Amino acid sequence: MTDTPAGLLQRAQQLDHGGRLAEAAAAYEQLLALTPALPDCWYNLGLLQRRLQRLDDALASYARALELGISEPEQVHLNRAVIFSDCLHRPEAAETELTAALRLNPRYVPALFNLGNLNEDLGRRPEAQALYAQILTQQPEHYEALARYSRLQAVAGPDDPLIGRLRGVLADERVPAADRASIGFALAQLLDDAALYAEAFSVCEQANRCSAQSAAPNAPHYDAVADARAVDRLIAVFGSPVSTAARAAANTSPAGRRPRPIFICGMFRSGSTLVERVLAAHPQVTAGGELDLLPRAVRTSLVPFPDAMGQATSGQLNLLADDYLAQLAKLFPGASVVTDKRPDNYLNIGLIKTLFPEAKIIHTVRNPLDVCLSNFFLHLDHAMPYALSLEDCGRHYREYARLMAHWKSQYSQDILDFDYDAFVQEPRAPLQRLLAFCNLDWDERCLQFERSAGVVKTASVWQVRESLYQRSSGRWRHYSAQLQPLRAILGDLLANNG
Repeated sequence: MTDTPAGLLQRAQQLDHGGRLAEAAAAYEQLLALTPALPDCWYNLGLLQRRLQRLDDALASYARALELGISEPEQVHLNRAVIFSDCLHRPEAAETELTAALRLNPRYVPALFNLGNLNEDLGRRPEAQALYAQILTQQPEHYEALARYSRLQAVAGPDDPLIGRLRGVLADERVPAADRASIGFALAQLLDDAALYAEAFSVCEQANRCSAQSAAPNAPHYDAVADARAVDRLIAVFGSPVSTAARAAANTSPAGRRPRPIFICGMFRSGSTLVERVLAAHPQVTAGGELDLLPRAVRTSLVPFPDAMGQATSGQLNLLADDYLAQLAKLFPGASVVTDKRPDNYLNIGLIKTLFPEAKIIHTVRNPLDVCLSNFFLHLDHAMPYALSLEDCGRHYREYARLMAHWKSQYSQDILDFDYDAFVQEPRAPLQRLLAFCNLDWDERCLQFERSAGVVKTASVWQVRESLYQRSSGRWRHYSAQLQPLRAILGDLLANNG
């Protein structure tokens, strides 16, 4: 009988394995209503609720599993920490959970590693270094910890022992490709710091090859034709009378006393984290970080995007706008202005202006050669496969530039180009324009943004905690010979750069 505990458990497991997450969660809930003293089932329900974005429910289910004495409770504390850190923007609660896990099992490497990451996000360099060092003492072949540890070091020069250590790992073909990718990107950065530019570029090429080898079979591969078609579709959908009518309809969405969002977007590695830190130093602004709210709406409520916009009613759009603002208020209670710094939201500017006609959008720009080179040197997610090849970076950049030209033709008054290179040269005038654009009063503290506390969860975590520096502006010149194929692809986009 499927309504017996054994039958419900079997059904829940089958539904879970079949990817029917909501039904699987419902089966676990029915089972636990009958027999609540099953800690492993509470844990499994928590896992499902997390994947369904039912975060409060997941935390409660994990707590119930702990109350019932689940085995390996440190793993439950770890899962709770990930929700607090990655989803709810509550680093203090995440730290509490990780500390609890390590009290139970001081050698629990996943908790040590996540606590190291959290300390990096919070700007605690010595604490993060110590945690990664502890992991390497226990597991010398924990290569991700070694890569993280290396990123926190200042190399003494070309003969630094750490460079030699990473070279040795990278040369060992027995090391899995994913680990050699992580070590390769870390080594390339150290070599760049040591001014060994030719080797740095070669190592970076190898790291990208290893990253491609380690991708799952179903991971996306960059397709320039598909990229161009996607941009064509966005331009067509958001250049039509339908989208104009939708904007007018959505304008009635009530905001109440909820935070006012400011959107920051652009190519990855174009200065978006720096802009957010500068704004977050203003007393009226709260840094939201890389929020998944709009991309999640695109993946769920607006499938297939952007074509679904043609059938969206004003009521549906109002609900989406209202839900976005409600989630923002829940994540950042009491905030007046919140930055939504999601670089790839440049794809969603049409949606943003549909939902929030008054929205201000800061578009971060930087020398295209530096942008593409920085992407190539970064271990990006396989969802961004263009970064695995400099030439593909250039092709993707051209499509990004074409789309941004379209958005600016429609919303020129509400999109501000913020030039990273100009800002690091002389910050005051660009900052004045930025604050005025955001309807914020001048505040001198924005020029000392590195002093402000807060979480930074991007690859720029350490750069934006320093005072303004210019060493990343014009970095491409160290690789001028290697960048000739990229220059040929970018062509006219370099007219005012390099």
